[in-house]
Amino acid sequence: MKALKNIAILLLSVAFFNGCDIDAYPEGATVTEDQKRDIIEGTPGRLSADVNGLFAGMTLYAAIYDFAGSTRHNDYGIPAISHLLDTSGEDIIGIDGGYNWFRGSMKYTDREPTSNETYLIWSTFYNLIKSANDILNTVEAETTVDLLKRYRGQAYATRAFCYLNLVQIFQFTYAGHENDPAVPIVTESMSVESLSENPRASVKEVYELVMSDLEEAFKLLSGWKREAKNMYDQNVLYGLRARANLLMQNWQAAADDAQKAMDGYRPYTLAEVSKPTLNSATSDSWIWAVLITEENDVVKSGIINWSSHLCSLTGNGYTTLVAAWKTINNKLWAKIPDTDIRKSWWIDEDISSKLVDGQIVGGEPIEDYFGWPPYANVKFGPYQDIPDNTTNAQDWCLMRAEEMILIRAEGLAMSGNIAAAKTVLEDFIKNNRDPDYTVTATTPEAFQDEVWFQRRIELWGEGFSFLDVLRLKKPVERIGTNFPPACLYNLPAESGIFLYRIPEAEINVNDGISVDQNNPSFPIPVP
Repeated sequence: MKALKNIAILLLSVAFFNGCDIDAYPEGATVTEDQKRDIIEGTPGRLSADVNGLFAGMTLYAAIYDFAGSTRHNDYGIPAISHLLDTSGEDIIGIDGGYNWFRGSMKYTDREPTSNETYLIWSTFYNLIKSANDILNTVEAETTVDLLKRYRGQAYATRAFCYLNLVQIFQFTYAGHENDPAVPIVTESMSVESLSENPRASVKEVYELVMSDLEEAFKLLSGWKREAKNMYDQNVLYGLRARANLLMQNWQAAADDAQKAMDGYRPYTLAEVSKPTLNSATSDSWIWAVLITEENDVVKSGIINWSSHLCSLTGNGYTTLVAAWKTINNKLWAKIPDTDIRKSWWIDEDISSKLVDGQIVGGEPIEDYFGWPPYANVKFGPYQDIPDNTTNAQDWCLMRAEEMILIRAEGLAMSGNIAAAKTVLEDFIKNNRDPDYTVTATTPEAFQDEVWFQRRIELWGEGFSFLDVLRLKKPVERIGTNFPPACLYNLPAESGIFLYRIPEAEINVNDGISVDQNNPSFPIPVP
């Protein structure tokens, strides 16, 4: 019989209770599983480190590749996965050179089952799932301790978040693919034997687990006020369910959930986005975030963090130090009206932007100091809003009010209420981005495309663009743009190369998935 189902489980199979330090009495006697549960019931705070590990696991410094024997500079957790997905599409562009650690995703050379990126995605999410399952195994479902109920709620929510991502990355979107194979489901009740022979669950089965886990989390987190924005609460749960309902085309449910997710939050104002921003969870726009401090390993690493690869105003990053800029597709940029402040989220052809013009850094005009090329982004602000700050401790946004507004607008339109959708979208854009904005779409499909356009602009660089290509069954069109020459090709909707493939390491230890049951291999695109 083969070992546990994946390397993530092997890595973490003994870590959980060691973190609680309750595996042995001082005399060295072994503690049984029942005794561990009794200890946790009596002193629930002893589990807090493991619950905090769910949040810390979202952004770990070289957690995957250090184990594999090498450190890679695109190994920093969920923000890295968001970035590699974005660079797989048509909206965010990197250089075709060694300093762009995401060029494999941009060129689709990372879709093989042995690629570092496939391993990063798989291990990051299944590590988090393993941690969540450990908590569910340790805390009795019947617990009456409020704190332990909250811990179980965080675990269920974490697992739902992970599977909602995995199902989109390893199989095409829900609609039309409900019965296609997705990823193996691992729950807290599974035995070692079942883990070692665990086939790919269908897309529908994965979504059923996501919705079931969210429902459990809703019950367990009801009435609870979280301590920080990296934790799950009712707003985050509504937001996650809004995403799932949008993917399943439950349009009205998506709109309703998105509205509830926004309760207590508001979009960035026009004034707030008239300078580089998107760098702190203190914003009233941010519903959920990865909180990053100066003490995080990704920050102490210097350049192995999201801002090093994405922020054009850092004093210590691949962007500003070696000109590995992240730019916008020039065709997309050209479509943004001049009256929309978001056009200035990127440097124009004259190396100018309203967000930064007139600033002096190091005794030079800011554009000369950094040496930006056309279309480089200045959307993401530096740490503490100080240009050239060498500390990369900006938070990473996982969910904000603007995304929920756009989900609500799309959900209303696709459920047939275009008038209400028009009001939602126009109120947001006119009051916060472009005073001259009006919606011209008159059909649900045209309105959906308009919302997609707004998502491409508003959520640029935040990990949504390629997943939207998959969800909406859109092609990737790069010909005639500012992509590097080796990437100038168009790909049809649902091209086979879009999907990542199950890692070889998983297939080697899981009898439930054979080589021929993996996603098929496709030729790497050529211009």
